[in-house]
Amino acid sequence: MKLRMAMIGGGIGSFIGPVHIMVARMDNMIELVAGAFSCNPDNSARSGLEYGLTEERIYSSWREMIEKERMLPESLRLDFVCIATPNHLHYKPTLESIKVGFHVVFDKPLCLSVK
Repeated sequence: MKLRMAMIGGGIGSFIGPVHIMVARMDNMIELVAGAFSCNPDNSARSGLEYGLTEERIYSSWREMIEKERMLPESLRLDFVCIATPNHLHYKPTLESIKVGFHVVFDKPLCLSVK
């Protein structure tokens, strides 16, 4: 059984998004099932389609993704969220994902200050 991954950030034009997807797929143990790939809804939609997702699992914002994904039956719900936003945007989607019970993977840093 493959782990179900969602991605926040990493849409078309980003460097790290395609890298995370490529690496996740290398051992055929992870499947990208959902994502909010950009703060621009059109770019998020184009990115999700390019990455092979169905329209109903492509979201306009990370908040929408977290809310809708947590409501799915466990058999469909994502297993973890990959945060692929710019560094200064890691904290909020990471914290909100954890609050609703999703595991999170991201590159450093979690935040840019102690505040």
